[in-house]
Parts: sequence; structure tokens; C-alpha cells
Amino acid sequence: MRKTQLQRYAKLLVKVGINVKKGQTVFVAAALDQPEFVTMVVEECYKAGASEVYVEWSHQPVEKLSSNYRTLESLSEMSPWVKAKWEYKAKNYSCRLWIESEDPDGMSGVDQTKMSKARQALYPQIKPFRQAMENRHQWCIAAVPGKAWAKKVFPDLPERKAVEEMWKVILHTARADGRSPIQEWKKHNADLDARCTYLNNLGLKYVEIKSGNGTDLKVELNEDGIFAGGKEKTLQGRIFNPNIPTEEVFTSPKAGAAEGIVYSTKPLSYMGQLIENFSMRFEGGKVVEVKAEKGEELLKHMVSMDEGAGKLGEVALIPYDSPINESGVLFYNTLFDENASCHLALGHGFNECLKGFEKYTDEECKARGINDSMIHVDFMIGARDTSVVGIKANGERVQIFKDGNWAF
Repeated sequence: MRKTQLQRYAKLLVKVGINVKKGQTVFVAAALDQPEFVTMVVEECYKAGASEVYVEWSHQPVEKLSSNYRTLESLSEMSPWVKAKWEYKAKNYSCRLWIESEDPDGMSGVDQTKMSKARQALYPQIKPFRQAMENRHQWCIAAVPGKAWAKKVFPDLPERKAVEEMWKVILHTARADGRSPIQEWKKHNADLDARCTYLNNLGLKYVEIKSGNGTDLKVELNEDGIFAGGKEKTLQGRIFNPNIPTEEVFTSPKAGAAEGIVYSTKPLSYMGQLIENFSMRFEGGKVVEVKAEKGEELLKHMVSMDEGAGKLGEVALIPYDSPINESGVLFYNTLFDENASCHLALGHGFNECLKGFEKYTDEECKARGINDSMIHVDFMIGARDTSVVGIKANGERVQIFKDGNWAF
């Protein structure tokens, strides 16, 4: 991959993704893949005015060893130095950039019961810091091709060629393969803004989602709920793009108000393992039954992590004819596969999907219908024939999606 194109991508992540401002601290989380690209990102952060940039390196095989050999008690404790790091991040409201590259099967074989219990124990320790940072800092998730990930996606290619092909599809779907990625994102954000405005002016009370594979779900929306998509804004007014790529227009529905069944259309990578060909049935707004050809026990663990884990935190609308779906590539990675077509998310909802959310406390947002959970897991349900109908309070029906794509 040409160095000039990678530099454009690095600049896009810094200027459009986290939108670094002068004097800000930046934390970059990355695995030991593509260190040259991470170096480009760090330089772009300093060019944008960052006062300091910290790279937090990780290595999945080491994480797997830690998960296997450490005791549950050890994994459940927040050490003083980890707590100090969370405190520093919360105090400085820094920029955060995650660069994904992990092997989708990299944590296969780990004791999921132990890991679930450890996450449950850590969540209340981390939650106050996350709440302190929520909507107060810029953040973005993007990706580079790890070798194992590339081989998973392109198993018939030699490793080097697989990585090269991964770079091509990542840059293309991120609208970063041309000469002016930043301009492309300005146009893309404008299109998503227009769709959000249209949906928000409808005053919808419900959405119905149906597909020929059996998906038939009715979801109630929050009275003060809004659709969002593309760029977001911190409480200080700083604009950023949390996902590169993104194709979605989304909302957080009313917690505990969904009825029906949904069938997955792509595998779900969760905690380093794949869940495939699965379904979920909702009653009274909560998952009451799951089935999966692969990873069913892991799926059951996921929906029972806490009280809100089996409830919806997000409904996202993405056209079936998206750049990611048109690429014909199955990424085995949520960042990309969730933006191929419509998806739902179990768990934590978004406070910013309420009008005037900044006036409310976190607890008040939950009382107004935003789901609360330690997890937020996206899974794909969009198909070629997916229909989405919005229903107003007076019963009027509005076709939003037809044959998998926008109807307006």
C-alpha cells in the first residue's frame, strides 16, 4: 500500500475521527500490527496540536495467556496503576483512538464463564470513570489489517497478499482510498445529517422490521428520542466521528419495549470468538430465547451479563447496498460488518439519542427509556428484502426501508 495513501488515512482519523485540538492529550490503543501506520497517526496528532500522545500497545496472544492463567480474583480487581490511568483520562477529557486489527478467533478456548464474571466484577469499578468522560471527549474506532485477521478474511491468499487486500478494502469502505478523504467525509456526513432530520421530523412511536428469513420485530421508540448518525458533538461543541467507517442512522429505543424475533445475517465476533447463524426472540422487551449453530453458550452468557444485557440499546438503519456490503467481503469484525446492513445492539443505550440529554443526569436518561448495561454488542440483521416501517402515534405508517434500502 502506498505510503501517501496511508498518510491520508492517518490524517483522516486524526482530523475527522477524533478531531484533535491544540493542547489536547491523545490516547491511541493499538495491537502489535502495522506499527509504521501507528507512528503516522502519532505524528498527525502532534501536527494537529496535541500536547502529548500515548500509545497503549496490546497483543492478543498475551491477553489470552492472561485470561487463562490469572485467577478470577486477580482478573476482577482493578490495580492501583490501572485506576490511576482511568482517573487521568477522566480528568483530562482526552481524545481516544482505537485501532483494531485483532484475530476474530484469537480468544477461542478461553473460559467464558470466568471472563464474564471478571467483567461483571470490573464494570462497577470502571463505570464512574466512563460516566465522567461520556460526551466530554472525542473518540474514534478505526482499523488496520492484522496478519491473522487478513488470513481469516482472505484464506486462499498468501499472508502478505492477504494483508494488501485487507488494506484495499479497509481504505475503500472507509472512504479513504481517494485523494481527498476529508472532503469525502464532509459529503458523507451531510447525507447522514439529512436522513436524520427527515426521520426526526416524522415523530415516530414504533418501528417494524421484517425480512424473508423470519425476522419480525416491533420496537417502541422513546418519546423524546432522536435519530443520529455520522459525526457527533461533545458537550463542549467539538465535532468528531466515532466510527470510521460508518453508514448508520441509529437511535436508542425504549428499554424493555420490543416484541418478536430476529435472525442474524452475519457472524458476530464477541470476546474473540464467533457466534454464527443465530436468532433471538424478544418478549416484554427482553431476550427470552436464543439459538445458534455456533457459539450458543457464549450467546447465552452475553444476554445474561446483567439486567440490561438482554434488552435493546440501539436500532441502526444501514442500506443493504452499502460500500461494505458491495465489497462482498465478510470482515468477521463488528466495526465493518455492522455497517454492511441494518443491525441491532443489545445492552447499553446512548443518552445523546434523547432530545436535551445534556440537561439530564445519567439516571434521568435511564428513567426516560435509555437502556443501561455493562455491554453494548451490535449484531447484523439486514437482508436484501428487509422492510422497515415507522409508525406514528396516530397509527400512520411510513415506509423507511424497502428491499433493504432507504425508501426516501
